[in-house]
Amino acid sequence: MVPGPGREIPSEVWSVLDSSRSSVGFFLTPPHKCGYLADRNAVTIFLDPRKRPNTRLYTGLSEHGFRRSGDHVYRPQCPDCQACIPVRVPVEEFVPTRAQRRTLQRNADITLIPKAPVYSQEHFALYSRYIAARHAGGSMENPEPQGYLEFLTASWADSVFYEFRAGSRLMAVAVVDHLDDGLSAVYTFFDPDERHRSLGRLAILKQIELARTLQLKWLYLGYWIAECQKMSYKTEYSPLEYFRAGVWSRFRPRV
Repeated sequence: MVPGPGREIPSEVWSVLDSSRSSVGFFLTPPHKCGYLADRNAVTIFLDPRKRPNTRLYTGLSEHGFRRSGDHVYRPQCPDCQACIPVRVPVEEFVPTRAQRRTLQRNADITLIPKAPVYSQEHFALYSRYIAARHAGGSMENPEPQGYLEFLTASWADSVFYEFRAGSRLMAVAVVDHLDDGLSAVYTFFDPDERHRSLGRLAILKQIELARTLQLKWLYLGYWIAECQKMSYKTEYSPLEYFRAGVWSRFRPRV
């Protein structure tokens, strides 16, 4: 990626920078093929990758719909498309549905263990199996350890790799960033042979519980796209808030 200088940075983005405005900048990419909607091009706004954001800045940007991928903090900024909608769960108000309670009961044997965001052969082996099953033929296929770490970790982020174990067996890993006011669900990978456990859904339910235990307000779930079936699961968590035109609002998305 070779970003170009951002000439049309939204004014609401600057509002989170305060005194950092003079030392922190943004870049806009040229139009590129959208990774979610095959018939569209995308433009992405990035925090200047030469800067190391602190937790306060990262929290402020998360509140304005930004996400992290590796060291990069970004947000879709497509001039002709607003399909990518940032969503978050207000954890204090969340009440699990009957189906979600069944998922929790079905996984009562699972223990959550926090780990440092460093390379683990056991984690990488599970990640490789997950990618082979869920993203066969895609750009993520056949991962390498270095690329795996570059995708999931950032030298400046307060990240934790939460292991989900049934006894000694590793079932899933949720990569989570800790913010000042919430948690950001960066990525989860899990055993693709354990479909009956609904491990992806379990990971979100456990992150909601964790945020509540830590007395945080939000679990940020990234982007929801109505036309992308792979993202439909995000609408299962209610209440849900979405970010548009600089404002978070409550809604029940139609899928």
